[in-house]
Amino acid sequence: MTDRLRPRDEAELVEVVRWAVSEGRTLEVAGAGSKRTLGRHIQTDATLDLSALSGVTLYEPEELVLSARAGTPLIEIEAQLKEARQMLAFEPMDFGPLLGGPRGAGTLGGLMACNLAGPRRPSAGAARDHALGLRAVSGRGEAFKAGGRVVKNVTGYDLPRGLSGSYGTLAAYTELTIKVLPRPETAQTLLILGLDDATAAKAMSAAVGSYYDVSGAAHLPADIAARVPAVAAVGRAVTALRLEGVPPSIRHRRAKLEALLGPFGALSALEAETSELFWMAVRDVLPFADGVTKPVWRVSTAPMQGAAIGAAARNVGGTAFYDWAGGLVWIELPDAEPRAELIRAAVRASGGHATLIRASADRRAATEVFQPLDPITGALVRRMKESFDPSRVLNPGRMYAGM
Repeated sequence: MTDRLRPRDEAELVEVVRWAVSEGRTLEVAGAGSKRTLGRHIQTDATLDLSALSGVTLYEPEELVLSARAGTPLIEIEAQLKEARQMLAFEPMDFGPLLGGPRGAGTLGGLMACNLAGPRRPSAGAARDHALGLRAVSGRGEAFKAGGRVVKNVTGYDLPRGLSGSYGTLAAYTELTIKVLPRPETAQTLLILGLDDATAAKAMSAAVGSYYDVSGAAHLPADIAARVPAVAAVGRAVTALRLEGVPPSIRHRRAKLEALLGPFGALSALEAETSELFWMAVRDVLPFADGVTKPVWRVSTAPMQGAAIGAAARNVGGTAFYDWAGGLVWIELPDAEPRAELIRAAVRASGGHATLIRASADRRAATEVFQPLDPITGALVRRMKESFDPSRVLNPGRMYAGM
């Protein structure tokens, strides 16, 4: 890539995309570039830099709605929400440390394009579930808008949700409107100590299936827990269950959970500040943010099947830990080889899908990074690409070869 094109507004973005279509050029869509190594390795003629499209354009705390341009840094949005005691409830992950970049560099457009969500995903939903409206420019060079600024605003196709997770292959966002929610007053995390992976899955299932409103459930085997300062001193595996809300409610629910989970093993707890640091480490996969490019896989499966997938990774010298009550497995392999066949065989046996999150550029170019598509889904994805970007201008091949 030799050129960097930096439109200052939507009209200039339309001109840039139309120029690319007419000249047969390809564009890598980027904001801050913090997630540019996600997906298949691609080579394009120019970088479409959206960082100038920045700034919050609407924030109505009483209506729980915020609009901002796509290049707005996420840390600016989260700081503004924090002042009003609100939050992005889906707890978006910061990929910077894991991918070898700085913390806090991501943008709103990148967040929604990759559909990022953290430990609160099972209870709060994915990023796409909080998308209300958008403005964007398609690969045809056509500006369009969809949705609005209230929750019940969709008729026909739900493009704010549909485009989320398309990794910039269909359209380039210019502005997004999202739903925000009140921030919990405080939090505590109950720990069960020393469980193996399979037993931890049972304990987490019991906790999230209870009436006690658990907002996060994760299991870190002993070797992973040792890499997380908030729990390193424990010296054993930790199974973590987060409780959020007002202090009297937390005290009541914690007592009930302790009675429910006591039979599984010894219990401990993390108070508010340490609890926050722990869940940040889980959210951002900091145990694997080790400054190397060993392959890291993200596997989504049924919660009770996660331990089997983790075992397959350990059989070849890898390590794993579990979020989403066991339904999200993070795997780091021991050397540069992604071992895609092994990982996908384990996923086929247990159900779910696997995404290669981190690997060297040559490995990402030679590996199916995303879960292979079945014929019906593949046909649908190709039709969407043809509808939004028939000339294959935007992020061509980022998700699947030829699309």
